[in-house]
Amino acid sequence: MSTDKATVIIQINPQVTQDDGEKSGEVYRSTALTEFPKTQPKALGSVQIMTGVMVGMMAILRFSSSGYRFYVSSGILFWGSLIYITAGSLSVAAENKLHLCMVKAALIMNVISAMAAATAIVLTSIDINACLWHYKYYGPCLESQAWFAILLVLSILQFIISVWISGFACKASSHDPTVVNVVLNQENESH
Repeated sequence: MSTDKATVIIQINPQVTQDDGEKSGEVYRSTALTEFPKTQPKALGSVQIMTGVMVGMMAILRFSSSGYRFYVSSGILFWGSLIYITAGSLSVAAENKLHLCMVKAALIMNVISAMAAATAIVLTSIDINACLWHYKYYGPCLESQAWFAILLVLSILQFIISVWISGFACKASSHDPTVVNVVLNQENESH
């Protein structure tokens, strides 16, 4: 746009210039997107994958045992482990291939993972309470307290990591700022 007094140039996703002055074909990335790898999504994603594998192994062991528990009957051990592994894989991929679509996919999956972990925390807490009630009135519970403790710790760990990655992925996937350059026209007055 230009007026008598000023020219306004609006650039959306300006091209990045290389050191030799040529314009590269890369699209401008926001500072937040380039800061995303500093949150260590590869390491945190690896922990998410290991957590998912451990929960999946616990699911196989618990499914074969007797006893009715909320976390077993809800299937949280099965679908939760798949969600944790998927979220971790996308977190690792988002760091390996730093692209806005990958970061958004990691964001979405980590939000789902946080919800699954929160559900697992609630269901495990209900089962811990039921087991304590059973112990108080009828004697020892069929399942060991270590089982509940491990599952609760893994769920809390997964929840914290998912929320952490989600926060930074949300910040990194925010829209790139539009750069506005204003160039003032110099009028030569020859009066």
